[in-house]
Amino acid sequence: MSIEAEKKTEICESFRRHEKDTGSPEVQIALLTERISNLTQHFLYHKKDHHSRRGLLLLVSQRRKLQSYLKRKNPESYQALIQRLGLRK
Repeated sequence: MSIEAEKKTEICESFRRHEKDTGSPEVQIALLTERISNLTQHFLYHKKDHHSRRGLLLLVSQRRKLQSYLKRKNPESYQALIQRLGLRK
């Protein structure tokens, strides 16, 4: 489940560090979170789609690795991002 181009640019603009930023951990985590939520909605209707479920697990692990990197390098930015995306309870 890919993200529409307009939604992707909107996410990049809201989480970027500077004007041309598209690859910072904050942007990558936000994009992965959007893809994960889209796949989660997909599984509500397609319960037996195990091939896409494997992809979801890969996305979750990739996001987790980026989160641990950001937490190690910039804890303040990590906390702000977690609050903004609503990932932790």
